[in-house]
Amino acid sequence: QVHLAESGGGLAQAGGSLRLSCVYSGRPLNSYAMGWFRQALGKQREFVAGINWNGGNIALADSVKGRFTISRDSAKNTVYLQMNSLKPEDTAVYYCARDRRVTNIPGTAVSDYDYWGQGTPVTVSS
Repeated sequence: QVHLAESGGGLAQAGGSLRLSCVYSGRPLNSYAMGWFRQALGKQREFVAGINWNGGNIALADSVKGRFTISRDSAKNTVYLQMNSLKPEDTAVYYCARDRRVTNIPGTAVSDYDYWGQGTPVTVSS
């Protein structure tokens, strides 16, 4: 059984920063790509960032390039999403997930991922 637990969400002002963490447990996930998605109220879940098993390949949505970074610490079974220069449109529930495929390129589609955390809410005020 795989368990993913996000933390670090909360309230931030526009231009501020937050760092989200995702701790994974259960089956070894260090050989899998991991991703962050977000879902704003009334909108579909969208890809934010992905990282391959060793951090050598990273994918970022155009909307967050230059502001967000993704990283992982396999020794701590943790994936991070550092969010800088936050904007009100970044307000959403953020989810981490495991890429189901054996791949060195992190997926960008919801269907690429199978295990999901419960989500952590992020609210950015203007």
